[in-house]
Amino acid sequence: MNTASRKIVLLAAALVLIAIVGYSEADMADVGLCIRNCAQCKKMLGAYFEGPLCADACVKFKGKMIPDCENIDSVAPFLNKLD
Repeated sequence: MNTASRKIVLLAAALVLIAIVGYSEADMADVGLCIRNCAQCKKMLGAYFEGPLCADACVKFKGKMIPDCENIDSVAPFLNKLD
């Protein structure tokens, strides 16, 4: 393999690595936003809202499902009935 080919292969590998690391950081930012929203919903809804369950879902689904405290459909899985 000549020098030019080696440089191209090395550059391609570096770009792939940067893309993977950048994607992981974006996922972590989404998880952080999701967990912060869970905390806000817990403050707003109190004992009716299962905060730890919400945070577990954030981690499990990598922040793809971000709860909106004012949207009943997005928080419904984390609501409980008080006796």
